Amino acid sequence: MRRGVRGPVGRGRLGRAARRPRPARPGGGVIAGGRRAAAGAVLLGALLVLVAAGPLVSPWGWDEIDFAAFREGPSAAHWLGTTQSGRDVFALTLRGARTSLLIGLLTAAISTGLAAAVGAAAGYAGGALDRGLTWGTDALLILPPPLVVAVLRPGGGTAVLVPLLAAFMWMVTARAVRAETVSLRGREFVLAARFLGVRAPRVLVRHVLPRLASLLAVDASLNVGIAIVAESGLSYLGLGVRPPDVSLGVLMADGSGAGGAFSWPFGFAAGLLVLIVLAVSLVGDGLRDVLDPESR
Repeated sequence: MRRGVRGPVGRGRLGRAARRPRPARPGGGVIAGGRRAAAGAVLLGALLVLVAAGPLVSPWGWDEIDFAAFREGPSAAHWLGTTQSGRDVFALTLRGARTSLLIGLLTAAISTGLAAAVGAAAGYAGGALDRGLTWGTDALLILPPPLVVAVLRPGGGTAVLVPLLAAFMWMVTARAVRAETVSLRGREFVLAARFLGVRAPRVLVRHVLPRLASLLAVDASLNVGIAIVAESGLSYLGLGVRPPDVSLGVLMADGSGAGGAFSWPFGFAAGLLVLIVLAVSLVGDGLRDVLDPESR
């Protein structure tokens, strides 16, 4: 005669089943991504408020010179000290952060829009147009961006720097958009629209690009940080923003050449750069987890 289960539930197979860890709840990645995106958005919002409202409370303008204070440390008159030319570091840092943020936002918008246009057109059209756009995209990946910027930008301002940065940031995303468009081209709703005689631009705008919105949103948010870092590096080398205008890269270059005894211009600009890049990175990573179907 077969014996039954003896003893308390904690023994035997039932006990082992009861002690098994519970599987993680679905959507944990979405929740964590949402928290990161919210934290990044709060930090970025605070930085934007500082950049916008800081000059209103600053006792000095970014282009004003105090002839009685050269290379002075932080004080009541100059909250973050002065540079070797007598300019207020606090006002200069906020001005540089505004310039860097403007360059990052404009560059990200242009590069993401260009990637969406080229990738969607190549993936939907196919044939010779697809081969030509893909070949051109791969050819641009070979060019070294710093050398091209140094050659093509002999003395232009931000209006020249933004298109040059955007020209080297869209190729990888364009290839991803092309691959997704190729997969969507054979879907039923696209075939039905083509059968009804809807033109290709309208099909792309109404049916294809909305389904790539998550990819493009994440790419745009991450490109802001990449563009800011690229601009700061080029400005540090003298290839980006140039005086009399300032950016975070320009301030770090001026501060690094002043020596260790007068390092506060470099330190404050570098710290603000780290906070800005951290904020936009948190937003981009959080959006990627929230909008990624595999994390749901």
